Amino acid sequence: MQTSNWQEMLPPLDIMAEWEAFVKMFVANNKVTFSSLSPLFISVVKDMEAEKMELKLYNTMTQQKEVFTPINPGKVGLYVCGITAYDFSHIGHARAAVSFDVLYRYLKHLGYEVNFVRNFTDVDDKIIIRANENGEEPLELSNRFCEEYLVDMGALQCLLPTHQPRVSDHMDHIIDMIQKIIEKDCGYDVDGDVFFSVDKSPNYGKLSGQLLEHTRAGERVAVDSRKRNPADFALWKAVKPGEPSWESPWGRGRPGWHIECSAMSAHYLSPKFDIHGGGADLKFPHHENELAQTCAACEDGGVNYWLHNGHVTINNEKMAKSKKNFKTIREMTESYHPLALRHFLMSAHYRSPLSFSASQLDSSSEALYYVYQTLQDLNDALLPYREAMSEDTGKSEQTAEAKDIINKLKSEFEGKMLDDLNTAHILTGAYQDALKFINASIGKLKKMQKKQRMSLLVSLVEIEKAAREVLDVLGLLTTLSYAEILKEMKQKTLTRAGLSEEDISQKIEERIMARKNKEFEKSDEIRAELTVKGIALMDIGKETVWRPCFPLQANSSD
Repeated sequence: MQTSNWQEMLPPLDIMAEWEAFVKMFVANNKVTFSSLSPLFISVVKDMEAEKMELKLYNTMTQQKEVFTPINPGKVGLYVCGITAYDFSHIGHARAAVSFDVLYRYLKHLGYEVNFVRNFTDVDDKIIIRANENGEEPLELSNRFCEEYLVDMGALQCLLPTHQPRVSDHMDHIIDMIQKIIEKDCGYDVDGDVFFSVDKSPNYGKLSGQLLEHTRAGERVAVDSRKRNPADFALWKAVKPGEPSWESPWGRGRPGWHIECSAMSAHYLSPKFDIHGGGADLKFPHHENELAQTCAACEDGGVNYWLHNGHVTINNEKMAKSKKNFKTIREMTESYHPLALRHFLMSAHYRSPLSFSASQLDSSSEALYYVYQTLQDLNDALLPYREAMSEDTGKSEQTAEAKDIINKLKSEFEGKMLDDLNTAHILTGAYQDALKFINASIGKLKKMQKKQRMSLLVSLVEIEKAAREVLDVLGLLTTLSYAEILKEMKQKTLTRAGLSEEDISQKIEERIMARKNKEFEKSDEIRAELTVKGIALMDIGKETVWRPCFPLQANSSD
């Protein structure tokens, strides 16, 4: 669509169906500048674009998808519960991290300024127990595993949050909030322990759907007979021998589990903020108690959107350290590329359970390898024409087919993401069509006339940009080149196969000799033997190369 003749294409204003169709075509094409349009046209187009970019999120509180509207236009306050730092994190923790990293990235993609807070619990019963077992100080232990977690997050391409507060650094804020809760007659002190009175919280149970009379104690320890209601939970715990403690109005002690997030979210965001995220297992008691505390301490406290990610399961059970059925992030990234693990963690909708298996990771690894190999092949194909393209300076236009592919890719991607961050099968459909177009076009370049070739080159560059933008929003791009990523992925494949490059070279030589000797059965056996291990031999001209592939007999229950 050219800016000079858009007026001639306008349908009559009284034929609304045609008018709406035209505006939709404009929004999809997006080639006209607003400055060249009439005020009426600008108004209609802006309304259409606003509707097009509505982000819908599933709110656990209302149990339905809702259009996301931030408290302050253009700004988002996001708080996500982090780990309790006493061991290496497993891929259940990784799923929560990746799920909310995708949200963080997509909000930034939409143009929001995001204040993202993710805490570390570095004071907790589990930390104290593990430290005592190891013979080290609890805060030293937790600090070590906070740092290890950040290493894992870096490998998974999770962006650093705006703030990463630790409980031990915020005792003043925690104590101050507990005092406010007591002042509002919602908390009580018993021999140095402070409890929250759930009977004083009229909406207690609304988030999780738990009726008060059916709730458990809501604590990580046995029911305390001193409680007014068995569901009352600890805000402050009196000091015990061998535990870290801090001074407070109720004597030395340490905070209960739930109060930390109320205090830190209020400090770094405000008592009322936009989005609170965490694993589905945190809905009760943690988030229910957190909400009750915040609302008790601050009349205007609360959260507008509660988001919860589904569990990672293994053999139909939730992956958890308590069940000893977990796989650590570090363990998995020894044999699989971290990007393949990230892709796997996004392969189901974030709210759905995700079943772990080695075959699923193999599928993710193969899918990503194909993406990066296609983009690398494109870079190689474009290399001879880079100088000519720089001299073209925008004279050549994309082909109609390329424009259609890009529009479909962007439309499908945005449509899925706007619909509650649906990353399931996100690199299929229109994305695969774009990759197929690239692969089909590479071989045509040398055979084309200069003018046609330049148009195709421009098209391929724009398709690559669109493909990269999707990867970037999903966190599937690194600072490495495609070639470097492919090299790393091949090395992980060799690790899983228990082979070296030298072993593969030897197998290729054996196969070449077998073919020369017309021992085709032996040649096929060598290829099949490697394919079982996830290595595909490919004959390209007179050369044989290898690439990772899906193992034909992968163990799906690993």
